[in-house]
Amino acid sequence: MGQVVSNMSMSLDGFIEDADGSVDQLFEWYTAGPVATESANVDLPWHQSEEDAEYVQGSVDDLGALIAGRRLFDIANGWNGAHPTGLPVFVVTHRVPTSQEWNHPDAPFTFVTDGVASAIAQAKAAAGDKDVVIASPNIAQQALDAGLLDVITVDLVPYLLGSGTPYFEKLASSPVRLDNPVIRPGNRATHLSYRVLR
Repeated sequence: MGQVVSNMSMSLDGFIEDADGSVDQLFEWYTAGPVATESANVDLPWHQSEEDAEYVQGSVDDLGALIAGRRLFDIANGWNGAHPTGLPVFVVTHRVPTSQEWNHPDAPFTFVTDGVASAIAQAKAAAGDKDVVIASPNIAQQALDAGLLDVITVDLVPYLLGSGTPYFEKLASSPVRLDNPVIRPGNRATHLSYRVLR
């Protein structure tokens, strides 16, 4: 059975985007190396270090579905119907986009209007034995608060943003105890993985 994993690139001072909503510095490691890696979205190629390319490919190979919030979906313009991982995407939202807003009826996107637990259940069913990754901080926090998150991963980047959106804040129950990290060095990022202890 796969795990439910949250993943975000994060600054050293704990932010997953700056005060203007930009992630440019945080995603620098996707383009900071000589290894060209194709993503499932031809508009979003990667050029990483060997270590980062190996890490990302291994992570994607373990995944079976992705969960995103509506805000991320809107900011990314729905990845034009093709998320870089090539996975089925479950978008947690209060309002399904109209056909004028979303013109990709054949894309593997499902809009979930009945909450995070439902999105996780649907994503796990689609993923089979593979992992489900949550790529939105608010959704990850809701999953953690509900006891549905198994692993927290952080691509820690060497920037201090000073302000912005934190990875986690105002947890329903804290402190949350995590296992010791699994650490993988990269170029412009250190990849950390923590199992959530219950």
